[in-house]
Amino acid sequence: MSLKDTIESKLKASLTIHQMILTNESHQHNVPTGSESHFHLFLVSPDFEGVSRVARHQKIYGLLAEELKQGLHALRLQLHSLEEFEQGSVSPSQAPKCRGGSKG
Repeated sequence: MSLKDTIESKLKASLTIHQMILTNESHQHNVPTGSESHFHLFLVSPDFEGVSRVARHQKIYGLLAEELKQGLHALRLQLHSLEEFEQGSVSPSQAPKCRGGSKG
């Protein structure tokens, strides 16, 4: 199972999901071809209603703790409640350009 599939499965098993877009952005970074190290998660869930932004992020990092230990290097998060999404003020954003960096 790919890392992307694993992440999606874990999130679906733990959260009520209205909309989820999980994008592998690794190709935009200085990593080997085919890497699964950098992801963007756009997630809308009623479970986030009344939950602070920090607590939302902590929830996701907690669910993906094992993946973060084993090669998931970066996880760009956009986490919204259903109410925020229905107000029409949120949508997936583009990742900033990678500034490079060394592989070693």
